[in-house]
Amino acid sequence: MRHPSVAGSFYPSSPQSLIAMLKEYTEAVKDESVIACISPHAGYVYSGRTAGRVHSLLPDAETFVILGPNHTGVGLPVAVSTDTWLTPLGEVEVDEEFVNAMPGKIVAIDETAHRYEHSLEVQVPFLQYLHKDFMIVPICLGMQDEETAREVAEEILEAEQKTGRKIVVIASSDMHHYIPDDECRKLDRIVIDAILSMNTGKYYQTIYKLQASVCGYGCIAVAMNYANAKNAKAELVDYSTSGDVADRSAVVGYAGIVFRS
Repeated sequence: MRHPSVAGSFYPSSPQSLIAMLKEYTEAVKDESVIACISPHAGYVYSGRTAGRVHSLLPDAETFVILGPNHTGVGLPVAVSTDTWLTPLGEVEVDEEFVNAMPGKIVAIDETAHRYEHSLEVQVPFLQYLHKDFMIVPICLGMQDEETAREVAEEILEAEQKTGRKIVVIASSDMHHYIPDDECRKLDRIVIDAILSMNTGKYYQTIYKLQASVCGYGCIAVAMNYANAKNAKAELVDYSTSGDVADRSAVVGYAGIVFRS
């Protein structure tokens, strides 16, 4: 069992309080054309509204493949969990058939990378609130280079084809970190435009040129690669910074983006 590590800090540990917050941040506007997305993973009080606007658009799926960066540095470079995941809203099973259908060239089963990692966990209560009868495939990326992002996307696509699952890919990432609000918005716009171009080479050039502190940049690239394989287009649905609710002198940016086929 993978127990929650940030319940009570990033989001409420009380089911009633958590449901009340999720209800405030979401609405029932599911869009069947959405096949992937980018959703932030900060504390809900900071990024919950942007995350909620993205999650509100996600259609029902058999399996949600969630990709998050490895903030702890623990575990294998590309780690998938097969444990049952627990949140204050209950248990969610991992789609082991899907995991086993991935060729395992780069993705390996490892629970230690997930034990204290918040980036995937904070997406799960949104899914539990908005969907029924689904499974997850949580993948934690310690390596986020262009080749890794391409290989992870290929593994997801192969498993999708083998299993015939209806899936939605969720890239969990915040944008620039701990810079003044106006600078954050300006730099984030450059990165967002690179994402919307759907050109992963241009996107990586932008990340490296800016030395961008986008924590899940490789997770975003996996979603872009997956979406490109489906001829999907990207759309920015919401943008905010922590400066909207807190101090503006050192903020974190949050972009909500969906990919529509």
